[in-house]
Amino acid sequence: MDQVTRLASQRAVVIFSTSSCCMCHTVTQLFRELGVNTMVVELDKDPRGKEMEKGLARLLGRSAGVPAVFIGGRLVGSTDKVMSLHLSGNLVPLLRNAGALWV
Repeated sequence: MDQVTRLASQRAVVIFSTSSCCMCHTVTQLFRELGVNTMVVELDKDPRGKEMEKGLARLLGRSAGVPAVFIGGRLVGSTDKVMSLHLSGNLVPLLRNAGALWV
């Protein structure tokens, strides 16, 4: 989990993903459309990816560890949480507070 924590603190928005996950792609695309420069960590391309994915699954309380979205170094959640924040109008202020958006 130290690796996850270190990576999650490197940018305002960090998405842990796998290259074949359609929900990961959807979340990543949402941030791109909002103008956010995310750091995407493809766990299936990292030698420690399986270990990190298991840790993320525990943090999320789910069987799948991806997508896992961190904003401002803090775990926000998976697709459902990000979409809920977006639809309620709370995602953009969260991104602004983390320094991911300036508008």
